[in-house]
Amino acid sequence: MIAKVRTIVRNNRRLTVRERADDCGISMGSCDAILTDDQHMKRVCAKSLPRLITDYQREQRQTIARDLFERSREDVQFLNNGVTGDESWVYGYDPETKQQSSQWKGPTSPRPKKGRQVRSKTKVMLLAFFYSEGIVHHEYAPDGKTINKEFYVEVLRRMRESVLRKQPEKWRDGDWILHHDNAPAHTSHLVQQFLAKHGTGQLQQPPCSPCDFFLFPRLKKVLKGHRFEATEDIKRNSTKTIRHPERGVRKMFPTVAETLGEVCSCGRELC
Repeated sequence: MIAKVRTIVRNNRRLTVRERADDCGISMGSCDAILTDDQHMKRVCAKSLPRLITDYQREQRQTIARDLFERSREDVQFLNNGVTGDESWVYGYDPETKQQSSQWKGPTSPRPKKGRQVRSKTKVMLLAFFYSEGIVHHEYAPDGKTINKEFYVEVLRRMRESVLRKQPEKWRDGDWILHHDNAPAHTSHLVQQFLAKHGTGQLQQPPCSPCDFFLFPRLKKVLKGHRFEATEDIKRNSTKTIRHPERGVRKMFPTVAETLGEVCSCGRELC
């Protein structure tokens, strides 16, 4: 009977105790005892993950990560030559984090309370490209505009002009490479043709991995808790945050060593 219950469990792990007991022709108590005492099993809920990756994608992640670490060891300026780009929504109102809402209280003071809040529907799409010293180009997508391959090619064209204007030595030497994620608009044939035509190298991106790293979370942290009614207010304050010498993102850019530590914070060679 124990072997029969084990076989039923392996065939369908979502069956209830009652369903297993009916299939085996035993009582629910006996079936539950076999599962818990003899098989040492318990019913658990599935763990939610952002995305499930295949074995092939896992191997790709390890291979690409190993290559990146080797290149960073061989060339100390490797990370300084990369221009990373990505896009993200910036909301008219984004609730502050628990840490931002924390405050000091005495032993007899009541614990502070706040109501549950959600992000506003007013939002804009921010596209930003940055390198080791700061932002090289940023812009906002028009309202209702989808980030497709045609639009992204125009963004890359304007980004290249910004690199030429702000980093003429990198443009002259041609030693800068583009780093973006594997979004469909980024990996489309039209975009690849544009980059190949202009001789722009690309840095490999592991599958199912974001490439904005620290930029957007740190930018949005400054804006959390503030309410902006119109999209123009969102754009103005986001741009002000990027360009501000003290609160802006430019001051938040880490060194190469800190970037490596942030990419692999667990202390192992490959995450």
